[in-house]
Amino acid sequence: METADPLHDIAVFLRRLQWAAVALAALWLLWVLAPILTPFALAALLGWLGDPLVDRLQRAGRSRNVAVTLVFSAMTLVLVLVLVLLVPAIERQIATLVESFPSYRDWFMQTALPWVESRSGLEITTWLDFQRMSELIRSNWERAGGFASALLGYLSRSGFALIALVANIALLPVLAFFFLRDWDVFVERVAALVPRKYLPTVTRLARESDVMLAGFLRGQFLVMLILGVMYGVGLWLVGLDLGILIGIIAGLFTFIPYLGPASGIILGVIAALVQYGDWKHVAGVLAVFGIGQVIESYWLTPKLVGDRIGLHPVAVIFAVLAGGQLFGFLGMLLALPVAAVANVLLRFAQDRYTHSTLYAGERPDIVVAHAHPQPPQAAYPREPEAE
Repeated sequence: METADPLHDIAVFLRRLQWAAVALAALWLLWVLAPILTPFALAALLGWLGDPLVDRLQRAGRSRNVAVTLVFSAMTLVLVLVLVLLVPAIERQIATLVESFPSYRDWFMQTALPWVESRSGLEITTWLDFQRMSELIRSNWERAGGFASALLGYLSRSGFALIALVANIALLPVLAFFFLRDWDVFVERVAALVPRKYLPTVTRLARESDVMLAGFLRGQFLVMLILGVMYGVGLWLVGLDLGILIGIIAGLFTFIPYLGPASGIILGVIAALVQYGDWKHVAGVLAVFGIGQVIESYWLTPKLVGDRIGLHPVAVIFAVLAGGQLFGFLGMLLALPVAAVANVLLRFAQDRYTHSTLYAGERPDIVVAHAHPQPPQAAYPREPEAE
């Protein structure tokens, strides 16, 4: 029996403690720099998505710079076409929403709230009365003044936030071009830092993560695009003035399980009730989303996405909410890619665990082989025979 080496155990413990400290320091740095990392994350995502096309053009005989220029120009053209087609439509939909806001307010105050009050016994409209709210503001003028001061301060700070947003938008194409051009260089430099002992394992895990992420993101993007168009066109055919806007919102939220169709159904039903006030158009809205869910469940998702990410819907929702809570918009942006990579690592850890001595034991159990098969035992023991 081999004796345990305490020095070796201490060295292993210190090495693991060192890696844990490095991971915690990286998470802390990510949390601190989250407000400025969003354009870098988006640019890295675009560079990662476009690198296979660049490599394919290189293998066809073009230089790296020419291939990067072609792919970057194509990506820019697609983005411009999307903006040209979507921005005017969204602008018209928002203008329609602003114009119809009084109708939504009246429906909410005169129809929805009385219906809720009649079934719950709560007096909600009393607390939402505008005259009462004005009296409360007059009786608490100092607090209202403090709120106004805080609001003005926020608006003044939001001016700097707007400048930062414009700067990030202007910086994004520059960063995307450099990530696209030097993606292979970045990968080689990161691989050079991996200890040689673990390089084959890290390479295998990185390739599995790359395949899973590429298939999932491309497939999920196509599903979001197709469903957004289907929902928008379907609600427009039903006759909703805000159908295109609701369809776009539902399509964008499709990557969060159940949130996309649920938000679209709620907004579509409210829009149908406010605009028409009958159940015929509500049934039309429900039919649009019902058909869309059948197409998504039985054709789009199995065909385009499949089970590439392998995460339960609860895990996906938790990942998105946890990422947003910890790192804001950057966390929500990186939630699903990080969850997919974590899923690959967990599968690897499970495989290592099931092949470890902790799971299987130090040695296999001794199995006694019988020369002749024994007859099966009775379900219940027999009573001893009387002598």
